[in-house]
Amino acid sequence: MIIPSIDLMGGQTVQLIGGKQHALDAGDPRPIARRFSLAGEIAVVDLDAAMGTGTHADLIRDLLPLAPCRVGGGIRDVRAAIDWLDAGAAKVVLGTAARPDVLRELPPARVIAALDAIDGQVVVEGWKTATGESILDRMARLQGLVGGFLITFVEREGRLGGTNLDVVPALVEAAAPARVTIAGGVTTPRDIAALDAMGADAQVGMALYTGRLDLGDAIAAPLNSDRPDALWPTVVVDELGVALGLCYSSAQSLRQAVRTQRGTYHSRSRGLWIKGETSGHTQELLRVDLDCDRDTLRFTVRQSGGDPSGAFCHTGTRTCWGHATGLPALASRIRAAADAPADGAPPNSYTRRLVNDPALLRAKLVEEANELADAATPAEAAHEAADALFFTLVALARAGARLEDAAAILDRRALRLTRRPGHAKPVAPSPAPPNLAGG
Repeated sequence: MIIPSIDLMGGQTVQLIGGKQHALDAGDPRPIARRFSLAGEIAVVDLDAAMGTGTHADLIRDLLPLAPCRVGGGIRDVRAAIDWLDAGAAKVVLGTAARPDVLRELPPARVIAALDAIDGQVVVEGWKTATGESILDRMARLQGLVGGFLITFVEREGRLGGTNLDVVPALVEAAAPARVTIAGGVTTPRDIAALDAMGADAQVGMALYTGRLDLGDAIAAPLNSDRPDALWPTVVVDELGVALGLCYSSAQSLRQAVRTQRGTYHSRSRGLWIKGETSGHTQELLRVDLDCDRDTLRFTVRQSGGDPSGAFCHTGTRTCWGHATGLPALASRIRAAADAPADGAPPNSYTRRLVNDPALLRAKLVEEANELADAATPAEAAHEAADALFFTLVALARAGARLEDAAAILDRRALRLTRRPGHAKPVAPSPAPPNLAGG
């Protein structure tokens, strides 16, 4: 698998050769992070922090909602690592601080030890200080304390000359069960495929920025197919993970889908097919995932256009298995009613009444929350939760937010290590009723 890399220096995305020579500026990292997020996790490296010349903390915090980020560079103690994990980093990457005394205080599954090496010797402090320790020796010392190792061959970094595949099998074996990521010189889809076959991921920067490596080709590199037509079945899901249908992808369609960030597939009867070109039911491609066997894709899309339900199927239903159900379907109906013009809203629409009367909506939210809190049986709890969820979805629609937005926030909160006390906020006393008696 590919891990696209964003290296930060002086407020910009940069690429260095050998960790020293400034090779190129790629500009604002935000649009780059959005694009790279199609591949899944991305690496964000604060080179200034690693070299002790500055920090990009605020900029990296802007990137965290845009993509699942492995954050590294200048993280030198437990508190700094926890702060990044609390902020929403998928993982933290520790170099100089990848010591047993630090790592024992952190969750191994979310920590990667960065072992930067020049000619097989580990270097630290922004690649400036040699440790005299080999990669395998350092890995043995950290065994069981991290969920992954990032091995960077510094002498190959940024040079587009290929990576050192010969040593990878030994590194993967020594790291197990931790996952190995290789950086430095990865240039071609063949490099990525070879690393994946060995059980390692490929962290790539320079090849992507220079155009030597197409992101779509990089994602596709580990794929295989046992079909005569060499197509890959592609499960299409929405932002909540609900399956919309099954399509097929080819190398050409996947390349175009990634380049345009649109739902693009290979039709077995028509060839290249861009979803929504004729129906108006367009798709924004958000992410591409490969399954465990590397023979099936999953496209996560934002389905839009056409009727308010965002139909995926040619029959006009949300999914190819019929109409959507549950919270996603309810949220869709509420959004449609909330967005409908006054003369197009259903007669006596309660949703529109709530949207137009914020005081009523607030009162109902409080009322239903209280009734849910007092529910004593499973049936009562389910009934009151349904009411509370309905009014919650109306409140989201009224504010222009979506159920998917709330779900994404909950996913980010689940990454926090430091938990808040969760105490109830003080309740302000209700205002006294007006005196209507007079005199």
